[in-house]
Amino acid sequence: MNGFVIMSDSSLQPSLQEVEKIIEYEFKNKGLLKEAFTHYTYKDDDCCQSYERLEYLGDSFLNLMIAKEHYLLYPEMTSGELTRLRAANIDTEALARAAFKHGLHRFLRHQDHLYDERIQELMEGIKEYPLHSTGLIHSPKIFADILESLVGAVYVDTNLSVDATWEVVKNLLQPLVIPENLNLNPVTRFNEMCQKIGIKPEYKDLWDDRKEIEIYVDEKLIGIGNNKNKKTIAKNKAAAQAYENLAKQLAMENGSFVSEL
Repeated sequence: MNGFVIMSDSSLQPSLQEVEKIIEYEFKNKGLLKEAFTHYTYKDDDCCQSYERLEYLGDSFLNLMIAKEHYLLYPEMTSGELTRLRAANIDTEALARAAFKHGLHRFLRHQDHLYDERIQELMEGIKEYPLHSTGLIHSPKIFADILESLVGAVYVDTNLSVDATWEVVKNLLQPLVIPENLNLNPVTRFNEMCQKIGIKPEYKDLWDDRKEIEIYVDEKLIGIGNNKNKKTIAKNKAAAQAYENLAKQLAMENGSFVSEL
């Protein structure tokens, strides 16, 4: 299916029955399905309440189920490792990508004049990073909200059946990130490298003035990142660049050491 259709005019929106086909689940209470795809900006005669309560429920459900799955599957992993693995599967970027993959963004009822811009922003990010970027792109939260609210709606519609809801939800999240293909956050990766070789990087925060973060080692600029939306993304970009530059420098000095990083 085409997950990149830009469609914000409510008169052109496809029927919510298509959502049931996508997720292979038929709602007993169609009102829940409508609520799951109603943004707080949407105002109409048939307007129901927004998806925010269902989003809250869906977010909690996903955290519990992913934590449970990982706890049982990976008994040797530490709590910190489990936390990173859970985030890689259900953080804002992961859920926004899943919503896009299944075209769920096409069904949102809203009057958000920036919606098309948000779609374009995520499309460009996915094009640059086909897989999870580990914090290098801005993923508008509204798309993750859509998936979470849908999960919450299914959970309520199944009379709070954990098993029945998970059967629907786990298919939407595939393929799940596993320990073997889990990438570290760029800042964590860079800091671990610095700690391993005994150097202390300096982060220079210029985000308020220029939306930039700079990283120095021995007073030499080795990484710079910028992002107009979030400081954390600018920091991640700077750390990713710093890691690559430092790795290249070390490769020239001691290639065998770099291969172990």
